[in-house]
Amino acid sequence: MRIHRAWLVAAVTFLTLICAAAFRSTTSIMFMPLEMEFGWTRELTSSALSVNLVVYGLTAPFAATLMERFSPKRVAVAALALVALGTGLTIGMTQPWQLMLYWGVFVGLGTGCLALVFASLVANRWFTKRRGLVTGIFSAAYATGQLIFLPSLTAVVMNQGWRVASLVVAIFAAAVIPVFLLVFRNSPEELGELPFGGAQPENGGGSAPRTARQTLSVLAQASRKSAFWILAGTFFVCGWTTNGLIGAHFIPAAHDHGMPEGTAAGLLAVVGIFDFVGTIMSGWLTDRVSPILLLVFYYGLRGLALFTVPFVLGPSVEPPLLFFIVFYGLDWIATVPPTIELCRRYFGRLQSPAVYGWVFASHMVGAAIAASFAGSIRQAQGSYFIAWITAAVLCLVAAGSVLFLRRIKPLAV
Repeated sequence: MRIHRAWLVAAVTFLTLICAAAFRSTTSIMFMPLEMEFGWTRELTSSALSVNLVVYGLTAPFAATLMERFSPKRVAVAALALVALGTGLTIGMTQPWQLMLYWGVFVGLGTGCLALVFASLVANRWFTKRRGLVTGIFSAAYATGQLIFLPSLTAVVMNQGWRVASLVVAIFAAAVIPVFLLVFRNSPEELGELPFGGAQPENGGGSAPRTARQTLSVLAQASRKSAFWILAGTFFVCGWTTNGLIGAHFIPAAHDHGMPEGTAAGLLAVVGIFDFVGTIMSGWLTDRVSPILLLVFYYGLRGLALFTVPFVLGPSVEPPLLFFIVFYGLDWIATVPPTIELCRRYFGRLQSPAVYGWVFASHMVGAAIAASFAGSIRQAQGSYFIAWITAAVLCLVAAGSVLFLRRIKPLAV
């Protein structure tokens, strides 16, 4: 039985997304080695990560435009090269501005082009059936990268130093490039094939933007609709509570409570295991259940879970902490498939990747603010308590906000 080419393209896309996740896995384990070697503060290292997250997020909508204009293949290859260059150059850095430039700008641009906007474009072009499932699989690439790289890179940092860990990520990014060039194709039409599931249905919403001006125009048009502000606002909270807080600060926060770095990194890897399961399950559910109800459920339970963090962290792994890790893992990026699907329903198939790019930019701005906010709180008070409670309250607000989408008529279902 012949395998549809869409699944091969999905597989190499998944591998490429793992590459971006490889860098994301290094940030939290680099904080303390960099601070110890150079005498940098938590506020400074958190700021460098914030720069990365802002550049990462703001690159995403323009990456969708670049892919429409120059092809996803060319843009993704350039992005992989930037990730390899940025992580490789950190080996020789000695000054804070170099951390800002290499981590923040170079890697931010590269990972921004390899964000889930890229995944959304591939899913929209190559799949008419199982789109939600495929989007869930792409979203799970972050978890897979975390699962693969976090424990191994933690061991490398502890035994051989942070420079070797950076070199491993750079080599991996460079090695993915020839595989991607060999397998990836921009669209089914390029091969004279139909997408998996048959021809794409018409879904209104205008054409895909092909210039920066058109991308800004998409933002201007989308911002006139309340659906955009609800999706962007809730995704802002999603970024705040995942990449910005747990992803960046869980390991140093656990270390504050007496937990060894290796143990804390292992717990984040466990988050990755359950994130993989939860995100794919969320993609499957998105094909069958109202995405609005899914988001209410995800944000509500995430908020309740975050209230418990200051009380379950300790020097050892006790059952309440393990329960939080498992639960939070299942909910980590489960919000992505229903959010992408709602972008498609409210803004049309052709424009939804660009609209999702702006929604995703909001996600990463939220992550950047959270990373900086949590670092400043920790620097000022010696504790992350206020950071955890703030994140929990924001999640409950997001859960209530999603319900307003039920009053807005979509373009298509």
